[in-house]
Amino acid sequence: MPPAFDFDLFTIGGGSGGVRASRVSASLGARVAVAESGRFGGTCVNVGCIPKKLFSYAAHVRSELEDAADFGWDIAEPRFDWARLLANKDREITRLNGVYERVLVDAGVEIIRGRATVLGPHTVSLDGKTFTARHILVATGSWPQKPAMPGAELAITSNEAFHLGRLPRSALVVGGGYIAVEFASIFHGLGVKTTLAYRGPRLLRGFDDELGARLGEEMARKGVAIDLNCTPVGLSRLQDLIEVKFNGQRASTFDLVMFATGRKPNTASLGLEAAGVKLSADGAVVVDAFSKSSVDSIHAIGDVTNRLNLTPVATSEGMALAKTLFGGVPTPVDHDNVPTAVFAHPNLATVGLSEQKARARFGRVDVYKTAFRALKHTLGASEEKIFVKLVVDGASQRVVGAHMIGPDAGEIIQGVAIAVKLGATKAQFDATIGIHPTAAEEFVTLREKAA
Repeated sequence: MPPAFDFDLFTIGGGSGGVRASRVSASLGARVAVAESGRFGGTCVNVGCIPKKLFSYAAHVRSELEDAADFGWDIAEPRFDWARLLANKDREITRLNGVYERVLVDAGVEIIRGRATVLGPHTVSLDGKTFTARHILVATGSWPQKPAMPGAELAITSNEAFHLGRLPRSALVVGGGYIAVEFASIFHGLGVKTTLAYRGPRLLRGFDDELGARLGEEMARKGVAIDLNCTPVGLSRLQDLIEVKFNGQRASTFDLVMFATGRKPNTASLGLEAAGVKLSADGAVVVDAFSKSSVDSIHAIGDVTNRLNLTPVATSEGMALAKTLFGGVPTPVDHDNVPTAVFAHPNLATVGLSEQKARARFGRVDVYKTAFRALKHTLGASEEKIFVKLVVDGASQRVVGAHMIGPDAGEIIQGVAIAVKLGATKAQFDATIGIHPTAAEEFVTLREKAA
């Protein structure tokens, strides 16, 4: 007797989450297909985490060269080659595209090229063909959005920033989130005269308030022009420049304008609503703790659900879904105490609750923090400050938040995140001997509560 469905799982989208869910499901014995119309790896590999971090490395070289003289090195006038960076980046991305595709093939997943749409609870369509599946997984990610204003088409988004034909002389980055501060830092580090404009009073809304304020100060100290409470209202072409009009009638010209003003889930024209799938106001697929939509056989993971839009979260959601559907172990997704990093200059990383959220949840909170110049900068004139902060539940003395601004903050917080996830107390942090001299040791040597 032929199987009731063509596949046990049909995944729409070959990004990190979709690939993980498909590969693991196949390893558990499911018959799996993945439909992808573009390159495998999704946003992260192609126009997100990986190329962004490579650009960030390139931009950091400038400060390393500036510091070199303090340590006795005489280095000739450096020259930066944007075209070479792009070519090297593209080569690495192509390699990763192949890796993602190969792991699917090796797992026995059938790859179908094209854009799939949902016809019903168990049916998808692709290039005039229909396929049936016991379960359908939507893993189509998100897409950057531009605000509605005259001339918005003159600006780019993060997608285009990875493929610029030439490096601009001046750039305006609009936004105050992690993508905005990262690209403002990248452009500035590569020698572009950079302005960051944000409509709010402080960068990084949603992070600990102090992090956004301090990061803005550090970026400004490095030379990025930070314009807060500033909103562009229109763009127009002025010869070979873009003129930007701001609220308050002020206008300035830039070689390039980039909007980093949010992303929207990729659900348009997928047929989800017609199939009975509930979407939120922003188009995200509404799912339960097991990534199941309002239709029992249709599931969604990653940015398309707009829960916690981070690549490791999407892959964890994919793993949990595979276990739930085909491993016999219903596995909810754990979104608590997820660490994250912002690869601005300087880096920023965090895990757990902000001071503001901790006070709202626990009432009494103990805060420990410090700011200091790194040992590396004591031989020179740099005034950059490392910032470290611990947030502690006053009743249980558990460390419920750890935050840092400074070099390699992401590398450091990843280790601290284990302790926070396990519910370590401030006393256990204090009992841990630090590695000296490092910035990381500050997390275990903080003793004085902040006023």
